[in-house]
Amino acid sequence: MERVPILKIGQILLVSIQIDLQDQTVQVLQEDLAERIVRTGARGVIIDITAVDIVDSFIGRMFSTIASMSRLMDAETVVVGMRPAVAITLVELGLSLGGVRTALDLEKGMRLLGASLPSLADGR
Repeated sequence: MERVPILKIGQILLVSIQIDLQDQTVQVLQEDLAERIVRTGARGVIIDITAVDIVDSFIGRMFSTIASMSRLMDAETVVVGMRPAVAITLVELGLSLGGVRTALDLEKGMRLLGASLPSLADGR
């Protein structure tokens, strides 16, 4: 089974979804993410869905579940890279994604969480 990578950028965890999400993959992602939030003390989670073409109610609920879980562990969640077709589908499914903030791209998502991407000139 494939795992969704979780990268750490400062106090932010970046989840970049590049694979089709199956029920079991989502469950493992939620467990991995909870463990990483606790272990790293992250204060923010960004879920990058740029590569996601289609969503269903299960994936929509996953975003809300991750946001609720993260909030309980003192981390805020932002979903970035949502395509117009994905947004339309979520609305048509009646999913409001309560507690999930959104941003157009990673840079704007980082700004929402009060963080910035390190530049190459910084030497970090």
